[in-house]
Amino acid sequence: MAMLRINYGRMSAEAADRVAAVTSSRPGTPLQTSWFEFLLDASLLEKHLQNSNPDPTGVQLVIQFLEQASKPLVNEQNQVQPPADNRRNRTLKLLALKVAAYMKWDLDALEKGLTIPVLNMLLNELLCVSKVPAGVKHVDLDLSTLPPTTAMAVLIYNRWAIRTIVLSSFPEKQNKPGPHQMNMLSVVQQEKEMTDNILSVLKEQASDSITVLVGALRLKKDFYVHTMRTLDLLAADTAAANGETESSTAGLRISANELHCQVHYDLGAIFFQQGCTDQPTFEKARDHFRQTKELLKKLDSTVHVHLDEKRLAGYWNACKALTGDYDSCDSQTTHYDQINGLLGARNYQTVVEAFIKDNVSRALPKDFRRSVLREVLYKAQQGETGLDEVCHQLCVCNAVRDALEGEVLGVRFQQLLMKPSKRLVDFILEVCTQSLERERSSEASRRNMATFMHTLCESLQELSLVFVVSSHKLFTELLKEEERKLLVEQMRKRSAAVKLSAKPLPSFYDSPASASVSVGQLEQQLILSLDPRKIRQILNELHDIADRPFWRINSKWEVPPDYINVILAIKDNLTKDQVYILMAKGLHCIAIRDFLHARQLFSACLELVTEFSPRLRQVMLNELLLMEVRAHETAAADGCKERPPPDLVSRVRGYLEMRIRDLPLRQVVGEECVAFMLNWRENDYLTLQVPPSAVINNPYVKLGQLLASTCKELPGPKESRRTAKELWDAVVQICSVSVQHKRSSDGRVGLIKHRDSSLGILHRSKFITFVKKIREPLVLTTLISLFVRLHSIVRDDIVNEVTAEHLSIWPASLPNIQAVDVEAVAVTVKELVTYALTLNPNNQSWLITQADIYFATNQYSAALNLYLQAGSVSSDFFTKAVPPDVYTDQVLKRMIKCCSMMNCHTQVAVLCQFLREVDYMTAFKALQEQNRYALFRTALTTKKGTQQFH
Repeated sequence: MAMLRINYGRMSAEAADRVAAVTSSRPGTPLQTSWFEFLLDASLLEKHLQNSNPDPTGVQLVIQFLEQASKPLVNEQNQVQPPADNRRNRTLKLLALKVAAYMKWDLDALEKGLTIPVLNMLLNELLCVSKVPAGVKHVDLDLSTLPPTTAMAVLIYNRWAIRTIVLSSFPEKQNKPGPHQMNMLSVVQQEKEMTDNILSVLKEQASDSITVLVGALRLKKDFYVHTMRTLDLLAADTAAANGETESSTAGLRISANELHCQVHYDLGAIFFQQGCTDQPTFEKARDHFRQTKELLKKLDSTVHVHLDEKRLAGYWNACKALTGDYDSCDSQTTHYDQINGLLGARNYQTVVEAFIKDNVSRALPKDFRRSVLREVLYKAQQGETGLDEVCHQLCVCNAVRDALEGEVLGVRFQQLLMKPSKRLVDFILEVCTQSLERERSSEASRRNMATFMHTLCESLQELSLVFVVSSHKLFTELLKEEERKLLVEQMRKRSAAVKLSAKPLPSFYDSPASASVSVGQLEQQLILSLDPRKIRQILNELHDIADRPFWRINSKWEVPPDYINVILAIKDNLTKDQVYILMAKGLHCIAIRDFLHARQLFSACLELVTEFSPRLRQVMLNELLLMEVRAHETAAADGCKERPPPDLVSRVRGYLEMRIRDLPLRQVVGEECVAFMLNWRENDYLTLQVPPSAVINNPYVKLGQLLASTCKELPGPKESRRTAKELWDAVVQICSVSVQHKRSSDGRVGLIKHRDSSLGILHRSKFITFVKKIREPLVLTTLISLFVRLHSIVRDDIVNEVTAEHLSIWPASLPNIQAVDVEAVAVTVKELVTYALTLNPNNQSWLITQADIYFATNQYSAALNLYLQAGSVSSDFFTKAVPPDVYTDQVLKRMIKCCSMMNCHTQVAVLCQFLREVDYMTAFKALQEQNRYALFRTALTTKKGTQQFH
């Protein structure tokens, strides 16, 4: 106790010093209250939280209190010990609980501000102080016999458990700050692992938590939860306090209806989440959400009910749609319910009529209307008959709705206009008429509808259909007479000069339109065109003539094998041709760096597949991402210094974290995404934030993480030896081969190496391909350094050792040197350095390394050339002195040997004078090889001459 008081007194002095320092430098800045000040003044916490904008906030205080209470100790032997169970730490935990009590145990607020490990620690502490029996499963407890605050602690914990399971199924958000254990290499990675472990346990115990909460619904009494006062009484640890805190009325009263309302909502959410794999649980979810809605109506006050009513409405509508539970007498039946009910009953014409009416009221969101169209398209794809016309009608209704709001018309509607029937045109005009309220329509709606009618005329190829539109009553009302005449005249003129790419289309008066155009001409135009609209138009024409696959007409059209089965599974031949050809042309454009056309082709393909295939939609999003990455990398390679936009970086992260089952994935997308992150120094993400599942399942992510970790710690005092060892092991495995022992006929045992066997996370050829997509100098320097060290070990040639930067971070030996493919290592190091120099021919370190490689292989002329280049770039073409770390004695001696082997003895004599200790013997010997040497011999004996050489 005395020691505790002394420590607190020291803290108080430190606080006073800090106050004096801060107030003297920034007199107008409010001072943030430190966590230890709440230990000194028991009344300070409540006063602080009652402020309108407390700094730090409640959740920040919880983080600080628990962080300090969970700090491990280090003993005299430098061993890490668990946190001490002393009064200070118990008080800090109690302060964290008091903050949560002040927030009335609002799980919504706590979940937003605290990570899963922190909240788990907080609620476990609540269970402990509430005297929940240890070692007994919550499902085995009888809540009716427990003290009210104890029972409530059990319910809060189990509510949080199932809420966390539900929230974990949503897209992951950025990490929030939390208390981290010290002396760990990766704090964020550790927190992720803790989160995964906690989630694993919660999911295993989900059924128990559900049982506990269902049991709570049978209790009809009021509940009580700990307040700041009851927690203070617990801290007093007196018999009287225990009696009061365990009484039936201690704490904050929560009515049975309030608790049941909240529990019904939480149970509904977990059952809805489980419905993805177990359809009947949607009915359980619906029942719980119905109870939630009914209880909300009964409650006069919802102070202790924390739920999102908009989300509840969304859950409710989704459950009714999924279970087909519609009550026509229910006054709460929404437009969603009506549409979903009609779809369930296959009453499609009524759906069309509802869409036309909604064009006036605009009650249904456009996303919902598009989802209905996609659902009907999907049913048509699955073989349900009679839906083609329904799809066309729904598409028209959505297009008119978009037109009324001034939106761009979708691809599918534009496809309809390529080969429309008179019946379809009549239907479009009927929808337009019914969708525009004559008396009450706004000026903007009328103007937008006039634009739509104008666009409709321009899109129709047959002049007879143009006359159908131009003679309609709505057309004459919305467009002025001059506009009408000008438009019709333009259509007449166009009918004689319509062109399809370079070949003319038939006149509007011809019937059928494609009869005069040969299939061969159209196929030629299809091969040459890069315009998505023209490609679709040509395919429509071709399918009118012959119903056969046209994606085969050009052997150069190729799509990745990963996607071919998904595309060929499309039942509609026209759609199949469009998807295949748009993707193949887009990939070809990327290959020739025509990113503008690639983007147009891929975007058109994405819009097309979005309407009927979620799998192909994600495929196209992945290909668009790859295109954007390549476009940005190409620009960077051409000298553009602009960093990638945050949106692109975010999309790359999303791809690396994506986990979608049964989705065809091209490995090259992951490969280039990882290279992209390395090139733009996103090392923090690769080392700390990338999900463990991605590291396990994707070898490029694993390799990227090892490279990023090693590069990130290179400036450190120990030069990242631990992370470097992990990278070293991975690369050694890549360059290793399987070794088998075989006894020969004479009894001797020999080694047989199988070079094709890949023991590493990547095959060597794939590794080289990946490395050649990296531009970041530090990453390349690290890899060159690694392979130079590996090359030196397997060659064991000290005299001709190759040099590079950061060699000290790698191991000095190999435990199983026989397993390493020496030839593969030699080839790889040469390829690496050669590639690096194509990116930056003036990197003096890489030049020296390349020169050493040539020197080691007796290519003296090439070696000397590169040694001179290194000196040139480091001295501004020898106008300045070459830095001594570039021309070291070893480099100079190698240059001397190169000159000697090339019989350039004069140069040998000159270079000998650049050594720290001038090699007179070699210099004079070289000069004796020449006829005219007196000048150089004299120079060697004068200090002035030596200075001139330098």
